[in-house]
Amino acid sequence: MKEIVLTGNDLTLEDVVSVGREYTPVALSEASKEKIRASRKTVEDLVASGKKVYGVTTGFSAAGETQLDPEECHVLQRNLILSHAVGAGDPFPEDVVRAIMLLRVNNMAKGYSGCRLMIAETLIEMLNRRVTPFVPEKGSLGASGDLCPLAHMVLPMIGLGEAWYQGHKMSGSEAMKAAGIPMIELTYKEGLSLINGTQVMTAVGALTLYDTIQIMKTADIALAMSFEANRGVIDALDPRLHELRPHIGQKETAEILRTLLQGSKNVTRQGEIRVQDGYALRCAPIVHGASRDAMRYAKKRVETEMNSVTDNPIIYADDDEAISGGNFHGQPMALAFDFLGIALAELADISERRIERLVNPSIGGFPAFLVENGGLNSGFMIVQYSAAALVSENKVLAHPAAVDSIPSSANQEDHVSMGTIAARKAGTIMRHVRRVLAMELMCGCQAVDLLGNLGWGPDCLGPGTRAAYEVIREKCPKLVEDRPLYEDINHCEETITSERLIHRVEEAVGVIGSL
Repeated sequence: MKEIVLTGNDLTLEDVVSVGREYTPVALSEASKEKIRASRKTVEDLVASGKKVYGVTTGFSAAGETQLDPEECHVLQRNLILSHAVGAGDPFPEDVVRAIMLLRVNNMAKGYSGCRLMIAETLIEMLNRRVTPFVPEKGSLGASGDLCPLAHMVLPMIGLGEAWYQGHKMSGSEAMKAAGIPMIELTYKEGLSLINGTQVMTAVGALTLYDTIQIMKTADIALAMSFEANRGVIDALDPRLHELRPHIGQKETAEILRTLLQGSKNVTRQGEIRVQDGYALRCAPIVHGASRDAMRYAKKRVETEMNSVTDNPIIYADDDEAISGGNFHGQPMALAFDFLGIALAELADISERRIERLVNPSIGGFPAFLVENGGLNSGFMIVQYSAAALVSENKVLAHPAAVDSIPSSANQEDHVSMGTIAARKAGTIMRHVRRVLAMELMCGCQAVDLLGNLGWGPDCLGPGTRAAYEVIREKCPKLVEDRPLYEDINHCEETITSERLIHRVEEAVGVIGSL
């Protein structure tokens, strides 16, 4: 397996997924090794000179003016990790923790952290030998970076905490010994270099963003299926309309829909059945397109952050200087992930409205709740309930985290970003959206089957929707009488998470958009 060589400058979203989920090996570039050594020498020179350097020869935060004796500085770094490891909640999944570790090493690879090379190499060995620290989800304010969860990441490195090795949870020291990785003793600045930064929020958000790209494609496929089922008015996708309001996402979405629906005999022209559709169909290119543009913005912010220096203080080897600043503050990520969460929530919001158009006989004209023997059977009635519940929960979750701030550390840290909360919220919203889209696809396929009774239906689908219909119907047959539909929805959702749905559709029509 080809390894990913870290330079600090060119890590991509795909690299994060490759290491986090596919266990791709990691190495440091030779240039980065030299930069790390030079940065470390500068730290040692500053200590030898007796200079007052925040977090190196002083305490932290409100105690940052207290200068310590050199022999106390080793204890200081260890105490920093011990005192800051106070997380709460369930542990992050393995892929998230691996992404956190990768981003932390990539930060060090730029050569401004001041830690010894062995610190970065220890993290790399943990990645390559699959030692995954137990890192609780909650406890970060996203201000001085992700101090609390990153401290949990460090604990196994110094023989404490908990970790997984080869799928088994054990103490941190046992995991390191089992993997054959020497534990370390922290010295000047190294504790601070490991926990001062935005790597947790960025890792959570990066993986969510990668999944969001698949969600965006799925939303367009589900929309196309509903368009078919509703015998939608294709004129609303006319490229001339969208050229007059040339937002990139809007134009792309309309083009994608035209591709998916090309040749469909289910769709109509204005005036054939109705002059125009309801907004959930007619305005969908604008709504989906706006979310696509927001996601593209978030992707740019994330890829910038992944290759940034977010330490404090920052060590300049060429100038033999340490400068304290605020690069650890998570506000750029907090705003991006709040925006991402809102953009995702809107995809489920409009999807649920399309579900309602299908199950409501007074709107879609189908048998009530998409089942022919109604009364005796409830059909897809409660599917819409479940979708509505997820959409409403998303509305709560979409409240921006970044507008909140609670001062901390004796008011030294008087404005915090809550960026890690924003990232976690976006991930939860994304999973809800995926479920709602699975429901829409199920309802769309059922409605298309019912169209078959009227002379249209599956045989009249466009190439993209036909491919989607076929992959869903492999495990989810037409509903004739009530059965536990959660199983069908699970199957449908699995086609999304495995990317099988998208692969089949793209085999039929080509790539259907990206960020």
